[in-house]
Amino acid sequence: MLNLVSSWESIPAQPSKQHRIIAAIDLGTNSLHMVVVKIDPTLPAFSIIAKEKETVRLGDRNLTTGELKPEIIKKAIAALGRFQEVAKTINAETIIAVATSAVREAPNGKDFLHKIEAELGLSVDLISGQEEARRIYLGVLSGMEFHNQPHMIVDIGGGSTELILGDSQQARTLTSTKVGAVRLTSELITTDPISNTEFNYLESYTRGMLERSVDEILANLKLGESPRLVGTSGTIETLAMIHAREKSGVIPSTLNGYQFSLKDLQELVNRLRKLNNSERAEIPGMPEKRPEVILAGAVILQQAMTLLGSELITVCERSLREGVIVDWMLTHGLIEDKLRYQSSVRERNVLKLADKYHINLEYSDRVAKFAESLFDQTQGTLHHWGTDERQMLWAAAILHNCGHYISHSSHHKHSYYLIRNGELLGYTETEIEIIANLARYHRKSPPKKKHENYQSLLTKQQRQIVSQLSTILRLAVALDRRQIGAVAQVQCEYYPQLRQVNLLIFPSQSDDDCALELWSLDYKKGVFEEEFGVKLVASLEKSSIPNLF
Repeated sequence: MLNLVSSWESIPAQPSKQHRIIAAIDLGTNSLHMVVVKIDPTLPAFSIIAKEKETVRLGDRNLTTGELKPEIIKKAIAALGRFQEVAKTINAETIIAVATSAVREAPNGKDFLHKIEAELGLSVDLISGQEEARRIYLGVLSGMEFHNQPHMIVDIGGGSTELILGDSQQARTLTSTKVGAVRLTSELITTDPISNTEFNYLESYTRGMLERSVDEILANLKLGESPRLVGTSGTIETLAMIHAREKSGVIPSTLNGYQFSLKDLQELVNRLRKLNNSERAEIPGMPEKRPEVILAGAVILQQAMTLLGSELITVCERSLREGVIVDWMLTHGLIEDKLRYQSSVRERNVLKLADKYHINLEYSDRVAKFAESLFDQTQGTLHHWGTDERQMLWAAAILHNCGHYISHSSHHKHSYYLIRNGELLGYTETEIEIIANLARYHRKSPPKKKHENYQSLLTKQQRQIVSQLSTILRLAVALDRRQIGAVAQVQCEYYPQLRQVNLLIFPSQSDDDCALELWSLDYKKGVFEEEFGVKLVASLEKSSIPNLF
């Protein structure tokens, strides 16, 4: 496997120029975590040079409305501000932040993210349960050797539990279930110590909730495979620390690779259920603010191990935060070799969705090439968007017609719905929202403030991406109006003094007048002209085709 394994060497005072320092923040249901890492692109590998944690309990939401509480929002923003200062002190070049189940499920979750951006200038990406599982998988891959053997991964968070099956090449199964240590504690435990009735219900409820994910994992195992079970997250690390201290009297310098059995876990659960919160707090190795949620977390692990048929669990200290770093390295071209397959996860999932909805890929690919060509030729003059926006435009171009799977009528609106709910791995929720909106506005009405899907975009910048790039997608669709590849290439000429764009159309066949394509361009150009404040003039060229692609 590619060498991304932890290197805990001492950090030189002046890191060499090729090193890059990146921070990753995870806004979890129980705690906010940050890791700051030093990346050595020549290996490629990264070492963790700082860690920060603040228990704010975003999952402790208003019981009536389900909203995040104002006092907790305030506490979270203050903690994030401190994290920013730490990252700045260590000279981090960028901070990548993600939010998970508590923010996903809160009605005011997006308002909270908007508030963070307004007050701190920090952009936080909301990610789906499956995307969270994918990044956890990448984090574990960076922290232990898989030897090309299948591994099952369990990550117990405050609001959700991710169960994953994969080897060193790909994740076969990515699942996320709404059982977490904080969630189950707040919803199911009212007695202290827990009563027998509540404990029995806690066990049966957890088992029932996990069964679907476990079935999916087991269904994807091949005959004769006996995968190792790997555990990540605060709950599992706490259980490992308690186990280590009681078995040997000391906590190992690193928990990476530490193992304990289902039998030992069951004994610990039986002890924990008989203690109240204060008594659990006195257990050697129990971190602060963990006692009240540790029982629910331990029961989740116990049920997961039982259902999966695993007698032993191995701890990995890397998880979502480190996975966010690996994902950043992948998208910035810093990782190749055996993980190259992971780096193409966005493209593969877009094409997978295209196949699912029976999209004519030959046609969509032509539209995508036109969209990318128009994007590139107008970059720096009409717009200043970069690589990320270009990639989202490509995805929208490939998927813009998927709504036909439901109905031809209003298919652009159906496309929005299918993309929005398509679980596009590799993208954040915001990016999926942008892609869905771009596809939504490839025809008919341009974006309007009253449109609910347009309102879902959090910031002015996100709305501007959709407003501008959807006009480029409209032109790209017009350029293949007959869906036969009549237009070979297109060339843009911009005259700033005249505020005019000349669009030179090069036909595939010299005797084709491309009348329908030119008509379609004329019909659709109004939205483009209004958005960019230019006049668009399209003309057919009979000369040789320039080498634009």
